[in-house]
Amino acid sequence: MAFLSAADTMYQRWREFLAATGLLVVGVEFRNAGGKLGPHPYPAGLDDCAAAVQWVAANRPELGVSHLIVSGESGGGNLTLAVAHKAKRDGWLAEIAGVYALCPFISNRWLEQPDELPSLTENEDYFFSNLEMALIGSVYDPGEAHANDATCWPLEATEEVLRGLPPHVTSVNELDPLRDEGLTYYRRLVHAGVPAIGRTVAGTCHAGDLIMPGVLPELYEASMRDVSGFAKSLD
Repeated sequence: MAFLSAADTMYQRWREFLAATGLLVVGVEFRNAGGKLGPHPYPAGLDDCAAAVQWVAANRPELGVSHLIVSGESGGGNLTLAVAHKAKRDGWLAEIAGVYALCPFISNRWLEQPDELPSLTENEDYFFSNLEMALIGSVYDPGEAHANDATCWPLEATEEVLRGLPPHVTSVNELDPLRDEGLTYYRRLVHAGVPAIGRTVAGTCHAGDLIMPGVLPELYEASMRDVSGFAKSLD
């Protein structure tokens, strides 16, 4: 949501792998807050993702799509969860059959390091530092103008906001500073009555199962199969 591009090799490879499992995959080149498409802070990227979801939903017969899931990692994991909140708020939640967020970047509390998010302390400087994450967050939401809005920072979602959302999977990495915000979100989904699965990829840094397929091919394939299997399970 702050940098990188849907055209990057990692995301091309991800889409190709998922498509090879029998899915129709649509990658969204949304406006990010600080990369080559920036500066476009919140809600530009979210609006682009929401528009893409609605476009696919409107063209399901032509595309041959039976149902639609939203998925993304890191900042894209934020947008994945936020799209569901926006859809509920705007009255088109029925278009989304499921949500699969990987290592989502959702708390906006990285400098606080609250006790309920111990991975921010335990995993400091594994791939990301809390300061780096806070800087990225400040580019996305300058001045924290939307600090309490679940469509900007999904961990702010109340039980009432979460209630009625479609099935979710939240996948996190054991050695990621963001691990516990993803797990906390998963537990809140369950408490709100949302069908949800929490998944932890042991021994990996932030997105380690996704960004190093040459080094960790078994983990990469397992994560991609899990996304595909979740999509197919909702048919």
